[in-house]
Amino acid sequence: MFAIAIDGPAGAGKSSVAKAAAKALGFTYVDTGALYRTIALYMLENHICLEDSAAVVAALPDVEIALEYGPEGQRTLLGGRDVSQAIRTQEVSMAASKWVAHVPEVRRFLVGLQRELAQKAHVVMDGRDIGTVILPEAQLKVFLTASPEARARRRTLQLEEAGEPADFDQVLREVVQRDQQDMDQLAKRAPDVVELDTTGLGFSQVVETLTGLARERIMEYNKEKR
Repeated sequence: MFAIAIDGPAGAGKSSVAKAAAKALGFTYVDTGALYRTIALYMLENHICLEDSAAVVAALPDVEIALEYGPEGQRTLLGGRDVSQAIRTQEVSMAASKWVAHVPEVRRFLVGLQRELAQKAHVVMDGRDIGTVILPEAQLKVFLTASPEARARRRTLQLEEAGEPADFDQVLREVVQRDQQDMDQLAKRAPDVVELDTTGLGFSQVVETLTGLARERIMEYNKEKR
């Protein structure tokens, strides 16, 4: 199977770009960030203190996560309930980034599920550690980035389109905070990663660049298999 691994800082457009690229290539899109958000949602809904990593770890066996794919794309299920929209709030996003994603046991808990998905189909997978830990053998690894201001503008627009109040300055502060929180993880890059800076690029330009890279690698991959 052919795998495309996409990493990068918060707000770089990883999910939307990966989803569009997967559709253009006929691949399955896997939003791994949704898995961490789902765990964060579970902890918030069950009033488990996110600052208490031991309590979070103890609750993991009760978290039932599944991903389903259909004509409208990926659906994220928690205990059989569709939480695809519920996990997109700022509260859940910050909880996942600030607390849940930094618990080693949580990351290990999700590794098997993510690798299993990549064994079933050609995938475009975005999220933390994809090219270094989850899919180190991915044929294309991309680090998608942009300036903090550009990422904050995109995030503000995304929240407004979802009907959630958003203030650009507040979102910018949160983007910078996320960068600081994720500093160690973002520094861990695969040696063969391709960096794609999307500052100043339109969405379609980014998708076209990514799919162009992918098609070149797919051609090389198919030649090697012959």
